[in-house]
Amino acid sequence: MKTTGRILAGYGAFLILIGLLGYLSNPEKAKTALMSGGTFGMLNIALGVLAIRGWRRAVPVALGLVVMLSAVFTWRTIATWQAYAGGNEDKFVAGVLITSMLVASLGVGVYLLRARRDAATV
Repeated sequence: MKTTGRILAGYGAFLILIGLLGYLSNPEKAKTALMSGGTFGMLNIALGVLAIRGWRRAVPVALGLVVMLSAVFTWRTIATWQAYAGGNEDKFVAGVLITSMLVASLGVGVYLLRARRDAATV
């Protein structure tokens, strides 16, 4: 559980960092990037700490959160890149940042699925 906790905490820190970068890239329009990155980043850090402390429900709760975030990041990635392809060049940085959050979420999701499966077989 310690490795899983560290991965969740790292993922949370990553979400906070990307939210901050999104805000800094466009402070007038990207306040939600800072709020959502901070909120979901802190939730994942908290779940990571709980996992390190041995709370078994941390993995299924984190998996549910990651699935939800992956769905949102998929939707936002598609919308952002469509806007960029439509000529809105201001969306490039947002597209890169949201895509990176999607890739990280998918990676953490796969890890959590495997961790959950491995815990069930022990």
